[in-house]
Amino acid sequence: MKKIAIIGTAGAPARYGGFETLVHHLVQQWKGKYDTTIYCSKHYYEPHERPKKWEGANLVYLPFNANGAQSIIYDIFSMLHSIFYADVLLVLGVSGGVAIPFIKLFTNKKIIVNIDGLEWRRAKWGKWVKRFLKFSEYLAVKFSDADITDNAALKRYTAINYQTLSYLVAYGANHVKPRPSIPEDFNKYPFLENEYAFKVCRIEPENNVHIILESFLSLPDKVLVVVGNWDNSEYGKDLKQQYAKVDHILLLDPIYNQDELDLLRSNCSLYIHGHSAGGTNPSLVEAMYLGLPIIAFDVVYNRATMKDQGIYFSNTEDLKQKLNTITSNQLKKLSQQMTSLASEFYTWQVIADKYDLLIKSLFHNYQKSMVMSSLSRVPSDTLRELKLSHLKNTLKFYQNHYNHE
Repeated sequence: MKKIAIIGTAGAPARYGGFETLVHHLVQQWKGKYDTTIYCSKHYYEPHERPKKWEGANLVYLPFNANGAQSIIYDIFSMLHSIFYADVLLVLGVSGGVAIPFIKLFTNKKIIVNIDGLEWRRAKWGKWVKRFLKFSEYLAVKFSDADITDNAALKRYTAINYQTLSYLVAYGANHVKPRPSIPEDFNKYPFLENEYAFKVCRIEPENNVHIILESFLSLPDKVLVVVGNWDNSEYGKDLKQQYAKVDHILLLDPIYNQDELDLLRSNCSLYIHGHSAGGTNPSLVEAMYLGLPIIAFDVVYNRATMKDQGIYFSNTEDLKQKLNTITSNQLKKLSQQMTSLASEFYTWQVIADKYDLLIKSLFHNYQKSMVMSSLSRVPSDTLRELKLSHLKNTLKFYQNHYNHE
């Protein structure tokens, strides 16, 4: 049985974000296939919440924070610790990517890196941190045995910037369940009795919470409910102070109970997805699996996740216009489209099988494919005919809208 170390998450069971949810379900699907160890941050689990094993996986707790600046130390320490026993290092994120070339130089460990989104582009980082993260991303992709992207747009990004054909694996969403409201729920959440739009996210500029709130501010007949960590940043605190007293805008603190979160999502009439960074956002595929009609921020990642279906907005006025003109028939059609897509592409069995196949391939002469070596076998006329000639220059189309290729 191969030994796998999972590095870069806050820990298991999941209680924080997308990577944590991914690991949670991979371990449950893999039960018995691998001897798995998950590195966890003590910051997210009280002493009585730190078992040595969970769902058959070993849990190792470290005194560092899995997010923010400490994530670099957290990831590097985890990797160095894991090389003494693990056959495969599954590294989620690129914060510790600077250590990967040295590990590959002195060991024969197999390293898989999921680059997540483009962390270096987030507004919360300063210039030098962005440069470090970009360099770390480069090293992680270049020196890993296999690199994973969770979105077709990110796969194109790595193809152009690093000339590697990344392994594409998204996220599952079938852990969410429709939860009809009952009279008792109305005591805690009175808005459930009427129509409302809903959003859940980390309160960060890249999630465009300010645009969404501003759009609804001038639409008093439309109720908006937003769940997020308002008190974790100045950005969130400012928005909370600005909108806390607006009657038709309800700002709720983070909800970690899955059933309660599903209750609020399941019963909304419209889901607003504002994420503009990263790849396939778990909150988006979860909303899709629940069959929610979705209006999403118009970036390449969201269009790729939704297969260019859905409705998109680019600014405050655009969102207001979409909210004012969308019809009940459009909402119904959107709901059907999202359900169909999620059922086909975003289930945990499919995702776990793809990770499983990649891990097994590493021990059967798997070689990371490079773009130019693959294209060199394709005649130039064919490239032009297929409209793939852009891969021979470095035009960064990935930053633009989905169709601007």
